[in-house]
Amino acid sequence: MSSLRDDANHCFVCGPTNPIGLQLEFVMDGEVCRSEFTPLANHCGYDGVTHGGLIYSALDDVMANWMFLKGVRAYTARCDIRYKGALPVGTHTKLEGRCARERGRLFQMQGMMVRTDTNELVAECEASFMRAPE
Repeated sequence: MSSLRDDANHCFVCGPTNPIGLQLEFVMDGEVCRSEFTPLANHCGYDGVTHGGLIYSALDDVMANWMFLKGVRAYTARCDIRYKGALPVGTHTKLEGRCARERGRLFQMQGMMVRTDTNELVAECEASFMRAPE
């Protein structure tokens, strides 16, 4: 049986062996999962603006990695994302994910992406994750 770590090697956002992935690295800082993301020119939607789906993917993964780094396998059940402004490609951002509440198999998570050049909020989200059956 494969380990939890091996199962994520091909993840689009964090998989180190995915050649077309974002290959973001996540770390726990106390009870906050953190990462950084700088979108490239091939990550755009409209010319020069980062595709919203990639922003969502990065936020989904910073929340999922909060659980992953604690050894919990869980899946996104629902996510409500609010985009606060366009993110020009090439703009460095910081990501944060945290658990607001855990009850039974359900985790209520929060995520945010902030530009490092202006400290402006790019997007924030709230999501429910369901712990996978053992």
